[in-house]
Amino acid sequence: MRIRLRDLLIYVAAWACCGASPARAGQETAPKDPMGDMGLSYQLPSGWAAVESKPTSQVVKTQPPQAPVTEEQRKGTACIQVGLTARHGDPVSTLVVLMLPYGCFGQAMNGKDLGGFGSGAAEGLSEAFDTVEPIYGAYTLGSHSIWIERAKGNLKGRPENRYTVEIACGLLKKGAACWMTMAADGESLKAFEQAPVMLDGEEAVPLVPANAFEIKPS
Repeated sequence: MRIRLRDLLIYVAAWACCGASPARAGQETAPKDPMGDMGLSYQLPSGWAAVESKPTSQVVKTQPPQAPVTEEQRKGTACIQVGLTARHGDPVSTLVVLMLPYGCFGQAMNGKDLGGFGSGAAEGLSEAFDTVEPIYGAYTLGSHSIWIERAKGNLKGRPENRYTVEIACGLLKKGAACWMTMAADGESLKAFEQAPVMLDGEEAVPLVPANAFEIKPS
């Protein structure tokens, strides 16, 4: 199951890398605690500042038409929620949590769908970034399987800003989620990876373990 996150990732990358603040979207508001509603918590690293972001449906509505997509892909993109965006440092590093609630999407995913969902997110990154040296991994957090990609890259047209771009995706009881960072330095990448995450009420653990890339996705 491949859900392309291209429009959302380009939007997030643009404001994060170029310093523009996300616009407000009229009277439309996001859920008060979308991550909590999903059974997900992610502890923002110390020194990072959360930033208000545009509700996802408005992001999708304002994007120009892209190449033909399936109805499943279109619905999946429309249902994606931005749970958290945050910035840190100068040059700025950023992180974002994206979620796909099954209640909106109309169907649940299982383990065999995780690779396609993660690949769809990575495909969006490749259209927003010039990336090199991508590596992939698979690991577990409690009872949850996680797919991960890391690459070096820069926002297209801005080669002066080099980042480590990392995205990890997993499946929860109520939906799928991806955590993404554009880290300007090693300390920011470490902070993103070591921040505690809690999935479906299980014990809080670091988002990315040290052995995350030892096993490759099947």
